[in-house]
Amino acid sequence: MEESLVMCSQCGASNRLGNPAADQMPVCGKCKSALPWIITGSDISFRKELETSIPVLVDFWAEWCAPCRITAPVLDDVARDRAGHIKLVKINVDHNPTTAERFNIRSIPTMILFKNGQPVETLVGAISKDALLEHLAPHLA
Repeated sequence: MEESLVMCSQCGASNRLGNPAADQMPVCGKCKSALPWIITGSDISFRKELETSIPVLVDFWAEWCAPCRITAPVLDDVARDRAGHIKLVKINVDHNPTTAERFNIRSIPTMILFKNGQPVETLVGAISKDALLEHLAPHLA
């Protein structure tokens, strides 16, 4: 089980998170506010990660990809800023080729937004936070 330490943006409490169930949104243990939902996905867990009531943004990336390293903090910021409204799943294409092939990923980073398990928006290449939020806005509650 991979654990991470996440600080609540509402009350400042540190929360130790394991791997929650795919449909279980993480919340602060102290104030019960939504926490950023950032998951490292895999070929095995991918379908289950899409089983949630909120939109899921999937980031297809690789360690050697410079634009991916530029985009990663943007995606993390969006997940923090929109905690409770979006789930971020990171898929390393080198370690998870089946999922990358399934969605015909030919260039990275590629981000696909899913709603109710279905892709609704695809973005390719490094993107600014403002541009990403503009694309996501119509799909987020």
